[in-house]
Amino acid sequence: QVQLVESGGGLVQAGGSLRLSCAASGRTLVGYNMGWFRQAPGKERDFVARISWSGGSTYYADSVKGRFTISRDNAKNSVYLQMNSLKPEDTAVYYCAADRLMGRMGWGNIDRPGSYDYWGQGTQVTVSS
Repeated sequence: QVQLVESGGGLVQAGGSLRLSCAASGRTLVGYNMGWFRQAPGKERDFVARISWSGGSTYYADSVKGRFTISRDNAKNSVYLQMNSLKPEDTAVYYCAADRLMGRMGWGNIDRPGSYDYWGQGTQVTVSS
């Protein structure tokens, strides 16, 4: 079992930045692909970003590409999401998730919530205009 805990959310003005962290316990994240999703009130949980188990590949939703950066530090058993140039439409609860299938590839798979085995409880990000 992997327990994931997100932190770093908060209230920020449009154009500002936040850095989300996801700390894992229970076992190492080595070998897990990691993702960030977000869910706004009344909407589905949407894919934001993913980093491969090796850290060598990253993937982003078009809506955040060029503004958000996902990274990982396996020594600290943590994953991060640096969010710059934030917009009001980025307001949501952000979730960290772990995918234990190392070889999972392809859009339609990596961006699907059902492809992830473990989830954190989420952290609220609110961007004011």
